[in-house]
Amino acid sequence: MYLGIDLGTSGIKAMLLGQDFAVLGVAHAPLTVSRPHPGWSEQDPADWIAGCESVIEALLRAHPDQMARLRGIGLSGHMHGAVLLDASDRVLRPCILWNDGRSGPQCAELETRADFRGIAGNLVMAGFTAPKLLWVQQNEPELFEKTAKVLLPKDYLRLWLTGGHVAEMSDAAGTLWLDVGRRDWSDELLSATGLSRAQMPALVEGSDVSGHLRADLADRWGIPRVPVAGGGGDNAATACGMGVMVPGTGFLSLGTSGVLFAATESYAPNTAQAVHTFCHAVPDTWHQMGVILSATDSMAWLCEITGRSVPELAALVAGVTAPSPVTFLPYLSGERTPLNDPDATAAFLGLRRSHGLPELAQAVMEGVAMAFADCVHALRKAGTELEAAYAVGGGARSREWLRIIASATGLVLLEPEDGDFGAAFGAAKLAAACVTGDRSQRVFARPAIRAEIAPDPALAEAYAARHARHRAAYSRLRDLD
Repeated sequence: MYLGIDLGTSGIKAMLLGQDFAVLGVAHAPLTVSRPHPGWSEQDPADWIAGCESVIEALLRAHPDQMARLRGIGLSGHMHGAVLLDASDRVLRPCILWNDGRSGPQCAELETRADFRGIAGNLVMAGFTAPKLLWVQQNEPELFEKTAKVLLPKDYLRLWLTGGHVAEMSDAAGTLWLDVGRRDWSDELLSATGLSRAQMPALVEGSDVSGHLRADLADRWGIPRVPVAGGGGDNAATACGMGVMVPGTGFLSLGTSGVLFAATESYAPNTAQAVHTFCHAVPDTWHQMGVILSATDSMAWLCEITGRSVPELAALVAGVTAPSPVTFLPYLSGERTPLNDPDATAAFLGLRRSHGLPELAQAVMEGVAMAFADCVHALRKAGTELEAAYAVGGGARSREWLRIIASATGLVLLEPEDGDFGAAFGAAKLAAACVTGDRSQRVFARPAIRAEIAPDPALAEAYAARHARHRAAYSRLRDLD
């Protein structure tokens, strides 16, 4: 039996797999995000521990015999967050999350201090960890001085589970402190942020052992002191769950944020298009990603301001034959690929008195689709060609939204058969690889496909014209700021 734990922005999820990788049980616990100032996004790490305890105890109640035969645990979680600990492992402040934009001014400063693009393989963006620490140094210097360790969110869970300060390559690559080609911390990049290697966790591969479950937790839960795998950042773990491990394979994740992920066999950065280049969660493998910051979060926002549920709004968009007369720019939290603009703002354009919720809901879906089209173009300019991608994430439950995205991007979207192939599933598979040493297709198999959603030729032509309008609208709005 293998347990995968995924720390998401809106909740924590645990998934129990059997020896044949069939899902035996799933448990969830909700989490909330604090936004104390415009552009800020934080969470209390104590809430993660409480949520983790909740989901594990739920699985213990529902599946006591299987949990007693547990062989390994794998971890995944949202990337780039900054958990600051003092010398006694006390949390110094709330975790600054991936979609927090406060450190925009620090990005340009870091770019002048070291070769982040060449060594870390990525642009310095406000969402990454390094500029967050420079912000803390400049705005909360007393806390910066007390910082003995900086951990990523899932690795704070690991500290609680195992007692060790350990990170793995895929998540560490998103800090901007990792030499992504060498898969090791860069002293040069750390020094540019006022930090040292001593303040970093040890590094392992995602399929390696990072530690063992603490004796007191094992005794309390009545389970063995199993190994805890390195695991992976949420997207790398999702890729492991779907067998996206070799060049030419990819997935499109329609979650709170949006990701277009492609596996690569070598370190091949391309910062010109704000493409993310990270280590994969298994050795000797890397990946490229286009990332948009507000995917299903755009629909969640429309739900909040209209008082409607997501299913209600999604039901208003059916049988699309032409673009909405309304254009939506989905930059509610700024944007990454290809804009690298934490100050980008969202907008509805072309509104008339006759327009209502159906036009707005369709415009939101199309705005997200246009942002994914930007990612396809960016990856293509980075030398990565994808013709098809698995569709995952909560938004992928909307077949109409997938049809819109396929038509806007030119990708054939592959809908897996019933089952959850997300980050918790991938984390559990990394636990299996950790225990068995097997990193083959037997562990990291690709899912069976229920449906292929191909671009609609008529819509594709219309969306190609709309995409040019979408990009021009962003540029003109930026000129007004």
